[in-house]
Amino acid sequence: MSVTVPGYSPSFKKPAETLRLRRKRARNPADTGPVAAFSPESPAELGPRRAALAAGLRLRPFPSSGSRSGGVAAASLRRNPFARLDNSPRPTVGARPVTDPTWPPTDPLQDTGEPAPHQQQSKHDISSSQSVEFPVDWSIKTRLLFTSSQSFTWADHLKAQEEAQGFVQHCRATEVHLPENIQDPRLSAELRCAFQQSLIYWLHPSLPWLQLFPRIGADRKIAGKTSPWSNDEGLQQVLMSEWSISFTSLYNLLKTKLCPYFYVCTYQFTVLFRAAGLAGNDVITAVLSPTTRGLREAMKNEGIEFTLPLIKENGQQKQKVSERSLHVEESECMAEPEEEQLNSDEDEEESFSWLEEMGVQDKIKKPDISLKLRKEKNEVQMDHRPESIVLVKGINTFTLLNFLINCKSLVATSGPQAGLPPTLLSPIAFRGATMQMLKARTVNVKTPIYSGYKDQFSLEITGPIMPHSLHSLTMLLKSAQKGSFSAGLYTHEPTSIFNTCTQMGKLPNKAMLEKELANCGLHLETLSQLTQLPVLGKSSLRFMEMDNYMCNWRS
Repeated sequence: MSVTVPGYSPSFKKPAETLRLRRKRARNPADTGPVAAFSPESPAELGPRRAALAAGLRLRPFPSSGSRSGGVAAASLRRNPFARLDNSPRPTVGARPVTDPTWPPTDPLQDTGEPAPHQQQSKHDISSSQSVEFPVDWSIKTRLLFTSSQSFTWADHLKAQEEAQGFVQHCRATEVHLPENIQDPRLSAELRCAFQQSLIYWLHPSLPWLQLFPRIGADRKIAGKTSPWSNDEGLQQVLMSEWSISFTSLYNLLKTKLCPYFYVCTYQFTVLFRAAGLAGNDVITAVLSPTTRGLREAMKNEGIEFTLPLIKENGQQKQKVSERSLHVEESECMAEPEEEQLNSDEDEEESFSWLEEMGVQDKIKKPDISLKLRKEKNEVQMDHRPESIVLVKGINTFTLLNFLINCKSLVATSGPQAGLPPTLLSPIAFRGATMQMLKARTVNVKTPIYSGYKDQFSLEITGPIMPHSLHSLTMLLKSAQKGSFSAGLYTHEPTSIFNTCTQMGKLPNKAMLEKELANCGLHLETLSQLTQLPVLGKSSLRFMEMDNYMCNWRS
C-alpha cells in the first residue's frame, strides 16, 4: 500500500508552480535557445505579456526548425496566430464590400458535379485578354451564371405588359438603346422588356415532353419518353416532310440576309449555317462537326465541294494532321517484327511475279498499296475529332441542303432518338418554328469571407444560348449592374470547334456587309461582333468579368 504524502501529487502540478518553473528557465542566462531570445523583459513585449499573465496565459514561441541548442534570431520566431494579447473586440459579422481575389466563388445555385468555368481547362491552351468587348463565340452555351455585387431583382417577376412588350419588340426586331448606367433597374420598364426580348429563340420541331437540345449524347435523357413515331413509318414521313419545309425556309431567309445564322443539331453532328458577311466571309458558309469518312465520301459523291480547314490551312496542300498521323504510323511500322514485314514484302512480290514472266514489268507502274492503306487509316483516325470539321462555301451550301434533306443517316434508326428529325435553332422566326424562352432565375446568398459575410447576387440562364443571346445579355447587364459583373459560361463542347477561323481570302468590306445585314433581326452592336473574325480557335469562352466597363475573359 502506497504512502500518501500530504500536498504531494506525482502526476499533477499546480498552475502557479508550472509558471514559476518556466519563468526560471526563460531567465537562465546559460540558456541560449529560442526561449532566451524571447525574453519577457523586452520593453516591446512587456505590456502585452502583463495582460496575458493577468488573464492566466503564458505565450511560448514556436519551436524553430534548427536544434534547440543553436542560436535563433528573434525575427524567425512567430507568436501564436490565434492568441489575442490586446482586448480589442472581434470584427462584427455583417455584409460589407470587401476586395476578395477569389470572387466570384463557386456556384451558389446548385452543385452540378462539374468544375466551375474559370476552373475548367480544355485540351488546348487557355488564352486570356482584356478589352472593351469580348471576342465572338460561335459555340452554343447550355448555361450562364452571372454574379455581381449589385442585385438582380430587376429580372424577377416581369409584369404581363412587360412580357408582352418584350415579345413584340423581338418579333418586330426593335433595337433598344439603354443608358450606360441605370440608377434603379427595378423601376426601368425598358430594361425589363429588353431582358424578355433577349431570352427568345425559335425551335423546330417542338415536342414539349422532350428536351431537343443538345442532341449529341442525349439518349439517356430521352430514354423512356413517349415516342409514337419510332415504330410508325407514316408518322416519321410526316415529321420529316415538315422538317424539310422548315429547313428550306431557314435557308431562304439566310440567303436573302434576313436570318444571320442557324444550327442543325443531329444525333451525330451539328451544322452551323452563316449568312454572307459573318465571320469574315463574303459568301454563305456551313461548317459541320464532327464528321466521319463515310459522311465525307457521301458528300463527295453528291458533288459537294468542301475543305478541311484544320488540315489544309491557307489553301496549302500540306496536311499537318495527316503528317503527324503518318509519322506515328511509320514509327509503328518500324516497331513491327521483321518476320511479319518480310512476309508482307514476299506476298507483294509474288502478286506481281507474273508480270516479270511476261516481260512487261517495266511498262506497268507498280501501285503503292501501303501508301493508300495508310492514307485511308489516317482519314479514319480523325473521325469524330475536331480535325474532322468540314467547311462548305457558296453555292455548295444549297447542294448540302438537299443532301441533308435526303440523307437517310441524318435520323437515328434505333435507340431513343429513332425517327426524330434534327433540331433547328434560329434567332429569328421561320416557317414551322415555335417561340421558346431561355429560363432565368435569380438567387441572393451570403458568402463567408475572412472578416465576415458579403452579399452575392446571381442570375442563372439555362437553355440553348446562341451567340446573339450571349452578347445581348451582356449589353443589358452592363447598364443594369453599373459595368461590373462576372459570368461563368458552360459550353456544349461539340460546338466549340465552330470558333475555327474559316476565312481564307481577302477580308470583305465590313461596313457594307453590316448595312446589307441590317434587317436580319439583330441589334447593330451584336451584328458588328458577329462580323468579326473568330479568334478562339478550337476553344470557347469559359469565364468573363466586366470591371468598370472593361472586359476580362478566359477560354
